[in-house]
Amino acid sequence: MLHSVDHVQLAAPPGSEDALRAYYVGVLGMTELPKPPVLAARGGCWFESGTVQLHLGIEQDFHPARKAHPGLRVTDIEAYAARLEARGAKVTWDDNLPGHKRFYSEDPVGNRIEFLERLSSQPGHPSPSGV
Repeated sequence: MLHSVDHVQLAAPPGSEDALRAYYVGVLGMTELPKPPVLAARGGCWFESGTVQLHLGIEQDFHPARKAHPGLRVTDIEAYAARLEARGAKVTWDDNLPGHKRFYSEDPVGNRIEFLERLSSQPGHPSPSGV
């Protein structure tokens, strides 16, 4: 039985670790996780916030994910979007998902990331408070 998602991995080009750290820690407010030494030798970075883990792995022939993306739930989405914009990240709002507020942004290497907040309980989806 599937239990939960352990992490989502995105790709990044060689030498981009400092830019990734600046974005995922400085802009998104995540914490960098230490990688096991054998994996750290490959480059890349791991980040965490709450139960969310994003792994950025180095890919020699890198092409950013423009359609495929992680969807990250946030609280107080308006304030979170303002945080990103204040730190130089582009925010593109999208109102095409009923019952949600959401926006897209890109990390410094061009990977698409969706941020969303449920506005009300949807069938089959409990409200954020679990009620």
